[in-house]
Amino acid sequence: MRTTTKIACIVSLLAAGATHAQQVIPLWEKGAPGFEARRNEPEQHKDWWYKNIHNPSLTVFAPAAGKANGTAVIVAAGGGHRELVFNPEGVEPAQHLASLGITAFALKYRLFREPGSKYTIDNTAEDIRRAMRTVRARAAEWNIDPDRIGVMGWSAGGEVAALVAYPPVAGDAKAADAIERASARPDFQILIYPGPLGIPDKIAKDAPPLFLLGAADDEYVANVLFDLTRKYHAAGAPIETHIYAQGKHAFNMGQRSQYVSIRKWPDRLAEWLEDRGYLKMPRK
Repeated sequence: MRTTTKIACIVSLLAAGATHAQQVIPLWEKGAPGFEARRNEPEQHKDWWYKNIHNPSLTVFAPAAGKANGTAVIVAAGGGHRELVFNPEGVEPAQHLASLGITAFALKYRLFREPGSKYTIDNTAEDIRRAMRTVRARAAEWNIDPDRIGVMGWSAGGEVAALVAYPPVAGDAKAADAIERASARPDFQILIYPGPLGIPDKIAKDAPPLFLLGAADDEYVANVLFDLTRKYHAAGAPIETHIYAQGKHAFNMGQRSQYVSIRKWPDRLAEWLEDRGYLKMPRK
């Protein structure tokens, strides 16, 4: 790796507050298809948000030595597709997942609602599908089971997760790029107060198992929580839903909430992951 590339990676990690991140991986070596010329444009960052993302990437958060369980999760932060709430909904959940033995990947995707953006929601779909394929195709590098790769989405990031889950997209067996030959289908989903984009009118019975969580007083997406729960139930697809009476929108990992239930919601996620076997080493 060139010295300039190493420095760029270190700067990116420090800016993200990612003290446990090992790598920053661009989704495309030469830049996003059709926008290669923009890949070196610098991101904008202040406090908790990122903007001006033209070189979509994954930041890797690996578990402590000896703790990895073979499960992986790609984390898509929210921000209304205008910005990325990258630290509270990307870095912090990735660090939490890593503490559970899960190899986590915080995704920076292109923003189609950012003022002046030339991107569309199709470009966002390209990013999350490429992210899923990248992790699956390179699973051996991180000792990941390619059949235990999930996606976690927050608010608008939940819409990003939906773009890769409904319907799932298979790999292109004839593609010259080995990454494009891998399936983009997530093996499970974690959606935290997700928005409505990308959610179909009907859920298939074989839809990825879903952990769904939010608040009934969320003025933006409470209806999505109830609607998606009904659709999964009607399909007979596996779902666990937690809808809290209070909490509003964007409570992140819950640590800043006045409500005890919201502060403790990550425990419910850990229980679901354990019950489904994702926190155990797979049998060989």
